[in-house]
Amino acid sequence: MRFGLLYSLIRKEEKLLLKAAADRGVDVVKIDVGALTYGLRGATRLPPVDVVLDRTLSHSQALYALRFFASYGITTVNTPEVVARCGDKALTSIALQEAGVPTPTTLVAFTPEQALEAIEEIGYPAVLKPVTGSWARLLAKVSDRQQAESIIEHKATLGSYQHSIFYIQEYIEKPGRDLRALVIGDQCVGVIARTSDHWITNTQRGGTPTQIELTPQIKQIAQAAAAAVGGGVLGIDLMERPDGSLTCHEVNHNLEFAKSLEVYGIDVPGLIVDYVIASANRWPGVSGVPTVVPSPHSR
Repeated sequence: MRFGLLYSLIRKEEKLLLKAAADRGVDVVKIDVGALTYGLRGATRLPPVDVVLDRTLSHSQALYALRFFASYGITTVNTPEVVARCGDKALTSIALQEAGVPTPTTLVAFTPEQALEAIEEIGYPAVLKPVTGSWARLLAKVSDRQQAESIIEHKATLGSYQHSIFYIQEYIEKPGRDLRALVIGDQCVGVIARTSDHWITNTQRGGTPTQIELTPQIKQIAQAAAAAVGGGVLGIDLMERPDGSLTCHEVNHNLEFAKSLEVYGIDVPGLIVDYVIASANRWPGVSGVPTVVPSPHSR
């Protein structure tokens, strides 16, 4: 089997994945996403591969590269369709709602006037997010009308694609943490809590990962959220409402797990590599979503 690792930067996560593949006797071809030219019938300098694991930092580069690979008959993890949904918060919200997965009240507006009206419809405080982006960047908790007008004016003045679509969600009074569940294939294999004194609890923003029990409730909603966007290797972000119920606010298609690896208590890179191998073996030439079959190295 020819296993391709699509990357833009070799970080700790990629090194761990390469080691997991080596432990299984799998040779991995490292493919720099920016070193290829993508044509309709093939990509220049693309080595022959049966399956590609996407570890690209740029959502747009990953989306186009994976779509080209799929057109060449190469299995991809994740699929371009999944990357498209997860890389756009509005599309994720629609997919979750259509699948009946609990998700925060969400409104989208295209003008500053409608954005202000949407914020007031949801009520203060509300959360204003860009539709694309990661690491909890450019999030704003809007506490009153004056603040809303100011933030909307700044976004409208910036004028970029990120800021021209106003994505507004209700603010959830979570208990100082959110949950990150890891789904591989159709199984939720682990969960951590990310705790912070700040309302943003992402580990990239200083949140502390801690191990918690993988309850049936967490497992059920995480697996349902993963299925809603198309499945694969996914990080499901959940929040606990004051009544103890869970709501899914985001699905991540490119996991960063190095900071939380020991907290998960499972072999995350090994499970991911096992899933990629299973994808190539079960779905040759098709961007499919098989169930992961862990090897002894993952136990």
